[in-house]
Amino acid sequence: MKPPGSFLSLEKLGRVRLSRHFELRNFLYSDIANFYGRPNIPDDPDLAIAAGRRLAEELLEPLIETFGPIDVRSAYRSPALNHFGATEVRPQKCSANERNYAGHIWDRRDAEGRMGACVSVGIPWFGRQGEAGRDWRDLAWWLYDHLDFHEVYVFGKSAVFNLTWREAPQKRILSYQSPKGLLVGPDRDAEPGRHARYADFPAFRGIRYPAIPGM
Repeated sequence: MKPPGSFLSLEKLGRVRLSRHFELRNFLYSDIANFYGRPNIPDDPDLAIAAGRRLAEELLEPLIETFGPIDVRSAYRSPALNHFGATEVRPQKCSANERNYAGHIWDRRDAEGRMGACVSVGIPWFGRQGEAGRDWRDLAWWLYDHLDFHEVYVFGKSAVFNLTWREAPQKRILSYQSPKGLLVGPDRDAEPGRHARYADFPAFRGIRYPAIPGM
C-alpha cells in the first residue's frame, strides 16, 4: 500500500481495522502533530498496519476485555514527526528515531530487524487506585503474567505506561516511579509471590475473536 496522497486515501487508511475495538485512525492522533500543524502519516502503511494489528489484538484487546475502557495517550509517530519531537520541541518529548524504531515508529524495524509497535496506555480502573497510593507494581506484575509484551515502562502515579509489542519479546518492565529502574527482564527474575499483589483484579479475559474478513 502506498502512503496516502490525498485526504480520501488517508481517510481510507485510517479506517483499516486492526482489531475488534480499534481502527488505525485511533492511533494516528498526536498532540505534537496537532499543536505544530504537522502530518502524522505512515511512510510504510503495510508495516504500520501489520505491527499495529499485533499490538491491538495481543495486548490492547485483553486489557479492554478485562478492565473496560482504556486511554490511548500516544501511539504511532511518523519518522519525520518523531524526529521533530526529538530535536525541535522543548521540553523534548520524543526519543531519537533509532531508539523508537519498532516502538512509537511502527513502520520501521529495529536494528535487529524486528517488527514492533508501542502505545502509551492508561487504565482508569487501576489509575484511580494508583492516585490513591496503590503500588504500580501490582499492575506491572499482572501485565507480566498475562500479556506477551516486549517492554512496559511505567510513568506517573496513575500508572500510565508505554506498552510495546515486538517480535522476539524480552518481557522487560521499567519505571520512573519509585522504585525506579528495572523491575524484571531477561537478566532479572520475577518476584516470588507476585500473584497475591493482584488477587483482587478482575478475571482475565484474553478473548480471541474470529478473524476479520480480509485481515
